[in-house]
Amino acid sequence: MNPTEFTALLALATAMSFSPGPNTTLSTALAANHGLRRAMPFVCAVPFGWGVVLGLCALGLGALLVAVPLLGLMVKIVGVAYLLWLAWKLARSSRLAEADASRLSVGFWQGAALQFVNIKAWMLALAIVAGWIAGREDALQRFATVLPVMLAYAFFSNLAYALLGSLLRAWLAQGNRLLWFNRAMALVLFVTALWIMKL
Repeated sequence: MNPTEFTALLALATAMSFSPGPNTTLSTALAANHGLRRAMPFVCAVPFGWGVVLGLCALGLGALLVAVPLLGLMVKIVGVAYLLWLAWKLARSSRLAEADASRLSVGFWQGAALQFVNIKAWMLALAIVAGWIAGREDALQRFATVLPVMLAYAFFSNLAYALLGSLLRAWLAQGNRLLWFNRAMALVLFVTALWIMKL
């Protein structure tokens, strides 16, 4: 992979990884409600699950999603339903004690599974495979270069959002701030779900 291609990959990774989406929103909300330590399983799950999605796309499964519109629609519907469910749970948490009890809890395996119904994750994986891996003589070597870069971006973008959420935790504990913060995060998830349905 030449320097121009690698620079383009880094630009795409930065734009897609650090822009708000389901993963970064949940990282922020989990850390704000539970603290950074409790958010870390989800932060680690995102690159794990997304790495599997990228691998599946590199093996050709992503092309199947594009070739069979019904399959792509099913992924979209399940993803939207899950995001709406998470938004509903998040919007109802108004105190840290409620959030800590059980209302908003997304662990490692749930976070990894979310990547399989996250259409943004599939789109990014398909774009990377099409632009940097598929049809190249050195496809395996390219995959070995792309994968750790993208996993690092997935981890550090979610960690950055989780750090932001954890820094806001003490401030959010006062009055109704957490309720309004959670409703704002729920609104972001809701808008993301609507955006996914229009794709």
